[in-house]
Amino acid sequence: MFSKKIWICSLAFLLSPFFIVAQDTIRPDSLFKKKPFVEDDPVVLMLDSLANLKIFEDGEFPNANQYQNWNTYTDNDIPVFPDSIYRERIAQMNDQSPFEFVYNSEVRRFIEVYAFKKRKLTARILGLAQIYFPLFEEQLDKCNMPLELKYLAVIESALNPVANSRAGAKGLWQFMYGTGKVYGLKVTSYVDDRFDPYKATIAACEHLGDLYDIYGNWALALAAYNSGAGNVNKAIRRSGGLKNFWALHNYLPKETRSYVPAFIAASYVLTYANEHKIYPVDPGVLYYEVDTVTVRNPLSFEQISEMLNIPMDEVAFLNPSFKHGFIPATPENTYKVRLRKKYVGDFINNEASLYAYRTKNSASQDSLLNMAFSNFREADLYTVRSGESLASIAKKFHMTVSELKSLNGLRKNYVKPKQKILVYTKPPKEMPKQTEISSATVKNTFNKDTTIKTTTASKLSGVQAPASTGSTQGTDALTFHIVKSGESLGGIAKKYQCTTEQLKTWNKLSGENIMIGQKLKVSASSTPISAAQKSASTSKPVKTVSGTQKFTYYTIQSGDNLWDVADKFDVTVSQIKNLNDLKNSNRLKPGQKIKIPK
Repeated sequence: MFSKKIWICSLAFLLSPFFIVAQDTIRPDSLFKKKPFVEDDPVVLMLDSLANLKIFEDGEFPNANQYQNWNTYTDNDIPVFPDSIYRERIAQMNDQSPFEFVYNSEVRRFIEVYAFKKRKLTARILGLAQIYFPLFEEQLDKCNMPLELKYLAVIESALNPVANSRAGAKGLWQFMYGTGKVYGLKVTSYVDDRFDPYKATIAACEHLGDLYDIYGNWALALAAYNSGAGNVNKAIRRSGGLKNFWALHNYLPKETRSYVPAFIAASYVLTYANEHKIYPVDPGVLYYEVDTVTVRNPLSFEQISEMLNIPMDEVAFLNPSFKHGFIPATPENTYKVRLRKKYVGDFINNEASLYAYRTKNSASQDSLLNMAFSNFREADLYTVRSGESLASIAKKFHMTVSELKSLNGLRKNYVKPKQKILVYTKPPKEMPKQTEISSATVKNTFNKDTTIKTTTASKLSGVQAPASTGSTQGTDALTFHIVKSGESLGGIAKKYQCTTEQLKTWNKLSGENIMIGQKLKVSASSTPISAAQKSASTSKPVKTVSGTQKFTYYTIQSGDNLWDVADKFDVTVSQIKNLNDLKNSNRLKPGQKIKIPK
């Protein structure tokens, strides 16, 4: 019995370390205690996106290292400056700008990002600045706004023209879909204006101007650009009515607190880049080397690249708004394409051949062409209702589930009530039955007498090409009209000098209801009344068209701005300004009545 007790005690002694280890292993405070998740800074994420920008890796650019850059010295040679130098230089910037430049620990933190931690990528930003800053400065000058606002695009996108945030903001100026729509940036299945450097820059200037009209302070305008006017207004109320960014700092969203310091730091580092031994990496193309050509028929990047011998990456880099490398142009709906000036002459001289050129992957080209014209629709936001699924929403908007998922970048097969998603708002266009090639005379600004051959797909916009001078058509011949927003059957009949009953007969309509995007047959012998004819018949200037536009009145509430009002009524800021003859300098007052287009 005694020996048995000794054996048990000995065994317990030998196993005791394992019990101790086991106890330490399963302690709740060590097993389940969660460490706070630290998200990467959005400014740093945008900087990192430059590492994969292909334009810098293109072997065609032999001068990519023509500047002295970070490869020519070691880390020990990187200049380091005391706070007094930073403070003095930023004070000089402040004296020369209406923007309030200050120096503090937050600004220094971002100076270290641009000048030390990410200096190789800052060198790339300096190279891209030679493409985009002249454009930004030109538009800012037109709007009489501080030229320093060009640095805003640096913290928004790091000057990456295809920047895409986790929240869905896109392009150099990082427009969300709703805000972009308010300022006239359209999104279709093949074209996204938010990626267009020119259109997005104009929209950004208008947006910043509207925000400045609200706050009268550029730092708060920048904060509102980042987080929305609503969040800035809340911060002002919580602070007791203060209108200074640094006074509101603790009341703003976390990301916005770093926004203005990052802007000041980026402005400083790019202004004093030489002092920090940061030199631009040449992207191979400059702003003044780029020109535009007009594309009047369907054209792919592959056709341009192969026939004109232009690197594909360069075509895509200069034209980021075409999402799938395809330009869905028609004679009635042309697009501007940007090329280096040295290729413009080749494009003009070979325009006719370009449209008919068969690429090495011609089967893929035909498939893309057919898909583009059968599914070229504008997108709009839709709020998911309770009980709806991806399948029911896709059916409602004449889409497939795969199209819906692709348009929204969805990976899963379900959506939640009140979730906002993009949908196509127009039905697919009808594909033509004939496939023969016809000739058409296309007049353009480059060559007024160029005769080109176009496939039937070039006519798929729904409007027949105008007949050549002197030709006659039978009175029974028909052409088509695509219904636009705000048009009625009576208005279309008046436009083509026919009756409503004739339109009903030609199109087998039982009533007068028509849909946007619907293709209607109209009399070919009837031509639309020109603006000059309307002016002569009514003895009123053409501008009075806006006077006949349908509108409703809205009374301005406290805190309202043009941006919010336009978003509320699903119209653009420009439409409201034009209808009410408003300028950026006009501030809205509570109780003021303005016209809203229907």
